[in-house]
Amino acid sequence: MTTPESGAGDVKPSCRSMYDPMRHVLVRHPSSAYRSQDDLDRNWTRFGYTSAPDFVRACHEFDVFTACLEEAGSTVHVLRDECNAGPDAIYVHDAALTLGSSFLLGRMGKPEREGEPELYRTICSDRGWPILGEIEAPGLLEGGDVVWLDERTLAVGVGYRTNLAGLTQLRQIAGDEVDEIIPVPLPHFRGPESVLHLMSLLSPIGPGLMVLFRPLLPVPFLDGLEASGFTLIDVPQEEFDTLGVNVLAATPSLAIMADGNPVTRRRIEAAGVRVLTYPGGEISLKGQGGPTCLTRPLVREPAAPAW
Repeated sequence: MTTPESGAGDVKPSCRSMYDPMRHVLVRHPSSAYRSQDDLDRNWTRFGYTSAPDFVRACHEFDVFTACLEEAGSTVHVLRDECNAGPDAIYVHDAALTLGSSFLLGRMGKPEREGEPELYRTICSDRGWPILGEIEAPGLLEGGDVVWLDERTLAVGVGYRTNLAGLTQLRQIAGDEVDEIIPVPLPHFRGPESVLHLMSLLSPIGPGLMVLFRPLLPVPFLDGLEASGFTLIDVPQEEFDTLGVNVLAATPSLAIMADGNPVTRRRIEAAGVRVLTYPGGEISLKGQGGPTCLTRPLVREPAAPAW
């Protein structure tokens, strides 16, 4: 079921997992983030896109994507707000975190995105969603760097989008919401102008199951995952730039990913997880934001026991 943004008002956020069944999810429509073809033509270079997205095709891709979310059992809440923050605002995952039943407002490492946390302040105020805290200068923290490894443990990428000051503030604000926060140093790779979040390199898709791109992850972190019993599904080099790593778990047995990653898809399916795909040429590849980036899960709840 897809609802307009006002329909999210009765939802009480509850999320401390990357793969428990996603009951409610927030997305932003391209008509809000992209606004028009003229806006895209003016802004794509400044925001670091590979080329200007096609507005009409983007809206079509978004419809296919939300249909995948609905097929997976999620109620989809679509933001169609007046948005002057720029095209990256379509990637609603980054400007705020859900910590249990509250939100934490981030502070963006990409200067062009600095206005996005304020959009969340308005969203939370309108719907009565509590804000646990916010990251302040000199701290930087983007949602794409924050990954639940289990319901009490976070891994946080530290690089150009999230810094140590932001990580320190996250620890202070989270308090007893989490037991452990594991910093994961990120490489320079293509530099500060490129998108490289921790979730550019890994995606938990089930209990003890993770998709990842091993070459850019630090060895101590990889060793820790293996010591913790994770089964690791490797993304091949040729599917890294086509967002093969960015996989959204709708449930522990159903994942969503962008078209064009057949090897990774087969490996995920071989692990017992069904995969839905959507065409992401306009809404994902050109801005380097996959299905996790396009969503802010509001409610993830474990499936009820069979007995």
